[in-house]
Amino acid sequence: MDIRGEGIFPDEVVIQILARLPVKPLLRCKTVCKLWYKLLFDKYFIQVYNEVSRKNPMILVEISDSSSVSKSSLICVDNLRGVSEFSLDFLNDRVKVRASCNGLLCCSSIPDKGVFYVCNPVTREFRLLPKSRERPVTRFYPDGEATLVGLACDSMYQKFNVVLAGCHRTFGHRPDGSFICLVFDSEMNKWRKFISFQDDHFTHMNKNQVVYVNNALHWLTASATYILVLDLSCDVWRKMPLPYELSYRVGNRIYLLDFDGSLSVIQISEAWMNIWVLKDYWKDEWCLVDKVSLRCIRGMVPGIFPISQTGEYVFLATHKQVLVYHRRTQVWKEMYSVKYSSTLPLWFSAHAYRSTMFSCN
Repeated sequence: MDIRGEGIFPDEVVIQILARLPVKPLLRCKTVCKLWYKLLFDKYFIQVYNEVSRKNPMILVEISDSSSVSKSSLICVDNLRGVSEFSLDFLNDRVKVRASCNGLLCCSSIPDKGVFYVCNPVTREFRLLPKSRERPVTRFYPDGEATLVGLACDSMYQKFNVVLAGCHRTFGHRPDGSFICLVFDSEMNKWRKFISFQDDHFTHMNKNQVVYVNNALHWLTASATYILVLDLSCDVWRKMPLPYELSYRVGNRIYLLDFDGSLSVIQISEAWMNIWVLKDYWKDEWCLVDKVSLRCIRGMVPGIFPISQTGEYVFLATHKQVLVYHRRTQVWKEMYSVKYSSTLPLWFSAHAYRSTMFSCN
């Protein structure tokens, strides 16, 4: 695609420059000329833009207001550009962010159970998902909501899946141990279902920290003895072992994150944060890539939670703060702090996020 017109820069140089702009200023660039307008819809440019944004992950945090149960706001914490306000008002609904993947968010309606949206909050594009026609299938146990919500976005083919999974109870009967899974396919615009038998439990952080790698969604179980994997290519659940070097001493906590497109496990103890990366996905080979001293933030350790990371830094959230640890310089920095009382800790509703031009339609 020729985007230069009478310019002096090669096409690739212009593409690389524009691919490093935030999405909002980038969208304003389409008014510069017809060539740049076409560029924003060029598949190659979108691919380059999304690859560049992968190197700059952020975290999305819901700030709850203690003065009003229904009032909350969203902020985006970016290591390069700081803190900015975030809005989902274009959905015209009161929603809760349930999952994040490759720039898209999966949100559930708070007033209307069973209503889900997938949106790109930067381009303000959204898609209301159709409800499943099989009503008994949606009766998840115990509170009618899915235990696990996952979002899998394939940036190469510009398609996504939404997964709702949990224990199922037929109306008027006790749970029978069946674990039902609904998968929405964006290309087919419909749900498919399958039933298995699982006896796994998940903490709140386990549910929030779902990782999409190799066309599969991954959750850490509450027992922290293995990773539960849903292979979306064949709708099969399986179990993946954790690093054998993990220490299960009292007080140690384990979390599952993405690491530059690979699975990663972070273990936080009283004095250390150890980070493993899955180097060979099919052979379950883990490698310890970093060992970070927590001595300088010792007082925060019991209430600190890792949210997002790259090879350069790690984002963590506490009750009222968002911190970033720079691996190269070994420096800790406070990125955000709540200035007033909030009803929920920041880590409770924090999600890994990155800005992309991924379309949900």
